[in-house]
Amino acid sequence: MRLHAEGHLETSDGRSIDRKLRRQVLTLWQTALIRLHRLQITDEIDVGLRYYQAALFEVIPQVNAEVRDALRARWPVAELLSAPILQPGSWIGGDRDGNPNVTAEVVRWATGSAAFTALAHYLSELTDLEQELSMSARLVSVTTELTALEQSCPEQARADEPYRRAVRVIRGRLSATAAEILDDEPQHLLDLGLAPYATPDDLRADLDIHDASLRTHGSALLAEDRLALLREGVHVFGFHLSGLDMRQNSDVHEEVVGELLAWAGVHADYRSLPAEQRVELLAGELSTRRPLLSDRARLSELAHKELRVVEAAAFAVKRYGPAAVPNYVVSMCQSVSDVLEAALLLKETGLLKETGLLDVSGSEPYCPVGISPLFETIDDLHNGARILHAMLELPIYRTVVATRGDSQEVMLGYSDSNKDGGYLTANWAVYRAELALAEVARKSGIRLRLFHGRGGTVGRGGGPSYQAILAQPPGAMNGSLRLTEQGEVIAAKYAEPLLARRNLESLVAATLESTLLDVEGFGGAAEPAYAVLDEISTLARDAYSELVHETTGFVEYFKASTPVSEIGSLNIGSRPASRKPTESIADLRAIPWVLAWSQSRVMLPGWYGTGSAFAQWIAAGPESESERVEVLHDLYQRWPFFRSVLSNMAQVLAKSDLGLAARYAELVADESLRRRVFDKIADEHQRTIAMHRLITGQDDLLADNAALARSVFNRFPYLEPLNHLQVELLRRYRSGDDDELVQRGILLTMNGLASALRNSG
Repeated sequence: MRLHAEGHLETSDGRSIDRKLRRQVLTLWQTALIRLHRLQITDEIDVGLRYYQAALFEVIPQVNAEVRDALRARWPVAELLSAPILQPGSWIGGDRDGNPNVTAEVVRWATGSAAFTALAHYLSELTDLEQELSMSARLVSVTTELTALEQSCPEQARADEPYRRAVRVIRGRLSATAAEILDDEPQHLLDLGLAPYATPDDLRADLDIHDASLRTHGSALLAEDRLALLREGVHVFGFHLSGLDMRQNSDVHEEVVGELLAWAGVHADYRSLPAEQRVELLAGELSTRRPLLSDRARLSELAHKELRVVEAAAFAVKRYGPAAVPNYVVSMCQSVSDVLEAALLLKETGLLKETGLLDVSGSEPYCPVGISPLFETIDDLHNGARILHAMLELPIYRTVVATRGDSQEVMLGYSDSNKDGGYLTANWAVYRAELALAEVARKSGIRLRLFHGRGGTVGRGGGPSYQAILAQPPGAMNGSLRLTEQGEVIAAKYAEPLLARRNLESLVAATLESTLLDVEGFGGAAEPAYAVLDEISTLARDAYSELVHETTGFVEYFKASTPVSEIGSLNIGSRPASRKPTESIADLRAIPWVLAWSQSRVMLPGWYGTGSAFAQWIAAGPESESERVEVLHDLYQRWPFFRSVLSNMAQVLAKSDLGLAARYAELVADESLRRRVFDKIADEHQRTIAMHRLITGQDDLLADNAALARSVFNRFPYLEPLNHLQVELLRRYRSGDDDELVQRGILLTMNGLASALRNSG
């Protein structure tokens, strides 16, 4: 960009910035803000893949290389960080928990599209690299390895351009790979009749030959440009691009496994067995080669569908490599048998072999797909360490873990735990679970990796990622971390290289700090602080449950005072709004739960119950109230976890508006119910703000976040008309006005509020 004397801004090629901005605004002005039809899963897959070309193909290899080189400069160990530091994954197309639209065909589409994206990128880069590496053999001397590689080129042209010929060999072999494993043809294919690459490592080895040769004749500068990025890219993206996580609810596994066992004559009523007998039966089946299935098996539609989905995962592993489907997440995991049921399905499709037969067969156990229990509710988080310990005590499962380098992943759910027990209780339950799980892993001698299922909003574990990672307990990181980025968060963080780089660097930095430093700060004296949070967490859960789970008519109030019933028409994703067709809050998905409360400006999932808990704890102790307040203030000053919890809660409270919420409450026809529930919400809202002020000593909710404070100040005056308009349109629509413009107006206001509040889930 350059600034001329007359003050006009222009781009470096002379184009007017003003005209470019006007074109962008004009395009946006004439672009529809809502979809008329619901997204298909294939649409979501395609949207997710766009971020690779937009930023991730460039940024992930760069960050990986720079961090690795910096660490090796300090600790020069060749094996240090041999695996990529940052590795992408997805479960778009693999997560069928409550989503009937995920089928075997969708799994094939997801894995195939990802592989196509990776290979198409490599072929494009190789085409450009061939043009760039024009060095002549008359001017440079290349290595014998490069000479051998370029002599594999069957073409006679360019005899004195060894690098170009060698790149064509790579491109020809990769084209053969693409023809073998892809269903569609990418651009830049080159048919030289060469053999395909068997693995990404083989491709990378040929690229390494180029790197080594360039450095022998003073061309390191060329080696460290496009070639270096491509080498790093192949290292992290392989032929699969990103690992597709599979996920299903434990109830479905139980039903399908029960059906398989009954068909095979193993047990007629598996689901009636007590827990210990289930584990014994499943462990026995996992110890044999005998399949439960046969071609004559007559199974339900559900069982056929589930098995076909896992078979599609097995197909992807065979075609694109083990990294194509690295994890199988078991939702609502509440027992060891829930994990073993998933293992049995993997065994039936060839993804788990020889785990109990090593002494007999001499074959190595095989399990390319790790099983990740997901602990979601408050009680499940409390029991997670006990379940992990029992899993690892089981010889057959310990063998599975051994096949994966003695590594076990556990996923922690923020959304359902919040919906179950409220904001503060959920956060503390996750913290306690991490401590207990890390201790089990330490005693068992395994490497634990925690997978944080965070949504974009505070009510689903969201908030600034850097602070969230530093707020983890000691031992929880241990050098590795997985977390989810969802919805609008992906677009906000990874749509262009500079933003993507900043966000990925912050994740790496925080993970390193949390692993290497005592970020908690308590040393060996943490128990008094933990005891305080144990007490407050219990009080918070009681206060939250009294409203959400125990107040008669609460579900009716929620449905009437928020646009939750209309969210299904918003077409923001491919999932149904609920896991099951029930009226239960427990079965409602976390995104509509959070989105509905944010639309009505209550923001309940991000704070409710916390104010009462603090107030009751301060008043209950033998010490004076001022002494107890000082205890909390000290924790706020010293403890990153506690500070993060209060900071994120304050952000949510700053976006709430009980005056507008009262307008939404008027949509509740039952005046008694309306007053009973809304008065509780209003009282708790006031109490929570007062407690935040008392503990932090800050009158301004956004005192620690000046950027957000400016953003809220600038944006929020424009939101109030949208809220008033939405209430009126909801009233008309629910009274029978079926005008399409009314419905569309509701969706437009919802879209506008979600975009501005940045709390859609």
